[in-house]
Amino acid sequence: MTAPDVAPVTRVIDQAGVDAYARYGKDPNPIHRETPEAYAGPFGRPVAHGMLVLALASEAMAGTFGRAWAESGTLKIRWRSPAFPPIRVTARCTPKSEADGLLTYDVVCEDEAGEPLLTGTATVRP
Repeated sequence: MTAPDVAPVTRVIDQAGVDAYARYGKDPNPIHRETPEAYAGPFGRPVAHGMLVLALASEAMAGTFGRAWAESGTLKIRWRSPAFPPIRVTARCTPKSEADGLLTYDVVCEDEAGEPLLTGTATVRP
């Protein structure tokens, strides 16, 4: 099987989205919100949850593979840089290899300047 192309996904992650994720995800860490702790923290300002960035790669793979992604998809990533809201993020999943019916993709989520926020691989068995 030849690995199909995966359409990139681009989203703006803004502070309202980060606040909603913190609320609904029950993540009270003040580093993600506009709090004194965030401004005094290691980044000097609020930082988006990594899962908000990673979710874009999963969305891209799900758009191509649907149920197969939900049932067999995996992501193995490495964080490269924090995402400071508001930030426009694009997830790209590029075919890498196929072995025994398992498709592997190179994954990158990057900011508007093309700087990687995370890199890694995705695998799926369609």
